[in-house]
Amino acid sequence: MKRIVMPADWIAHICHEANRAVQLVTEDAAPSPHWAEAPHWQRVSAIAGVEEARRGATPEQLHEAWCEHKRAEGWTYGPDKDPDAKTHPCLVPYDQLPITQRVKDTVFHAIVGALT
Repeated sequence: MKRIVMPADWIAHICHEANRAVQLVTEDAAPSPHWAEAPHWQRVSAIAGVEEARRGATPEQLHEAWCEHKRAEGWTYGPDKDPDAKTHPCLVPYDQLPITQRVKDTVFHAIVGALT
């Protein structure tokens, strides 16, 4: 049987929508928009996460890479997710994340593993 390798942007799209679903069921105050409406920076971030996971990153390492990427783009910790102010409440070490946020990293990691 021939193996099909999905492009990173397809997997990122699926991961994004799954994470959005987690945000909705956990009543996240600022859920991400659907992939089609997501800002470019959000799509780029998801694709980068897929590439990290394909290289073997754990959910914790995915979070740390995401934090590094955000900080490199000028984001800082803030109590609210605010793209204009570039603040995000998840810019903390993995072990300080709420469980709902760790679930998102685990779901993302599992989807990449299943589709890679």
